[in-house]
Amino acid sequence: MNENLNERRGWFIEILKLSPVVILGVLMVAVGLDVLVAAPIAVMFAALVAFITEKFTFQKIVDSAVDSVKEIQLVFFILMLAYAMAETFMATGVGASIIIMSLNFGLTAKTIAVTGIIVTSLLSVAIGSSWGTFAACAPVFLWLNHIVGGNILLTTAAIAGGACFGDNIGLISDTTVVSSGIQKVEVIDRIKHQGVWSLSCLVLSIITFYGVSVFMGLPDTVGSASEAINNIPQSVWSALAAERESAVTLLKQVQSGIPAYMGIPLLLVLAAAVKGLPTLLCLFLGIFSSLIFGIFAGTITITAEAAQAAAEMGKTAIDLKGFIELIYTGFSGAGAWVIVMMMWIAAFGGIMGSMNAFEPLSRLVKGMAKNVRQLMFYNGVFSILGNAALADEMAQIVTIGPIIRNLVDENVEGDEKAMYKLKLRNATFSDALGVFGSQLIPWHVYIGFYIGIAKVVYPLHEFVPMDIIKFNFLAMISVFSILFLTITGFDRFIPLFGLETEPKVRLKK
Repeated sequence: MNENLNERRGWFIEILKLSPVVILGVLMVAVGLDVLVAAPIAVMFAALVAFITEKFTFQKIVDSAVDSVKEIQLVFFILMLAYAMAETFMATGVGASIIIMSLNFGLTAKTIAVTGIIVTSLLSVAIGSSWGTFAACAPVFLWLNHIVGGNILLTTAAIAGGACFGDNIGLISDTTVVSSGIQKVEVIDRIKHQGVWSLSCLVLSIITFYGVSVFMGLPDTVGSASEAINNIPQSVWSALAAERESAVTLLKQVQSGIPAYMGIPLLLVLAAAVKGLPTLLCLFLGIFSSLIFGIFAGTITITAEAAQAAAEMGKTAIDLKGFIELIYTGFSGAGAWVIVMMMWIAAFGGIMGSMNAFEPLSRLVKGMAKNVRQLMFYNGVFSILGNAALADEMAQIVTIGPIIRNLVDENVEGDEKAMYKLKLRNATFSDALGVFGSQLIPWHVYIGFYIGIAKVVYPLHEFVPMDIIKFNFLAMISVFSILFLTITGFDRFIPLFGLETEPKVRLKK
């Protein structure tokens, strides 16, 4: 009798410890609260649970929360610089130069989707923002598609998938930085780990888009970016300015022309990353080089008077003060939401970890997993299910990320190098299944944003979520391939992507 009572009490306590995660999900999904509101509430609830179940003092709870935040403080500096570099790349012409170089080749209905995914992939790596990339490229490609007689759904899905590419592997993407920070791995190491896999998914997607375009029998009419931009209605310009002002600046630069060498800052950042330089140094290099090349290109002037003179000539330019304000905007943009959100979520994770809240989940996975590879596969499944439940990729990264990290830390043992590879895969799971997984979930906020932008810039079609999902080949290939490669062990055939196997890593007895 007493044993049954103690067993029931034990189950009740374990469920109570996990309940803050449920509270966080309900507040965000069912109630619709922003994570900046939901997370503090969840933290306070988790603190109450820790007090009830573990008899923690108030100081112990505070220490657990603060110690967890301290572990990711370097990520905050990376995020601020990443946001600042994104702003400078959009304003100085780095982003526009990528679009112009890509569109110099004659586009037809058969190649519009292929070009769209290539351009958005490059641009998203350059500016680190899928939302900014889609907002900037949708007006160009949807109206180009209209001019050449392409398939609107195919083109929309292509630029939607490509816009997510840099969010998954871009050095300055907030999801890349946050997911890496939570798993305690270097961003550059993470990019090297998944680089060949990511590029392989992109190449397969490009081939698929072209094959489908040919199969559809799309025409060979040639169009131009200038004509497409000139055909954008004034109402669309106004709506886009209200939604994403930086996208308007980029479009005007594409229209007026930007020297090809403005793409060099992106190449310098990528080269520095490949060389293995610290992430902060890579970001500083990007910001400084965009300033230098922007001065030569005329997108940045020394004085306000010179910027005004450039504007009167129909050119988009800012002065040095304006450039500094871009950096300030980047810093404040990171601090206004993502950094504050991460601090609350880290505090939440610290409290949950201090009371071993995820022990039941750890036992469940350990019971299901027969080896480390299966455990890692279940981590991927948790990530995609969490994304579907929370309907927000960042919420999934910061909520499910600590859970899958703990599952590895508590259940797997092995040498340091092998364990680090598991952490790299967890970071890739969090980001790839968050960003690309969002493209396959009709109710996801990502899809909602893309649909909203598409309706604004191309009102001739009534967009619905399945318009983006049904042809998003990059998202499909990325999501299903990473899960398949992980469970089968075929990831060993992809350079730098394979996980270590037993006995280098093994489940704890």
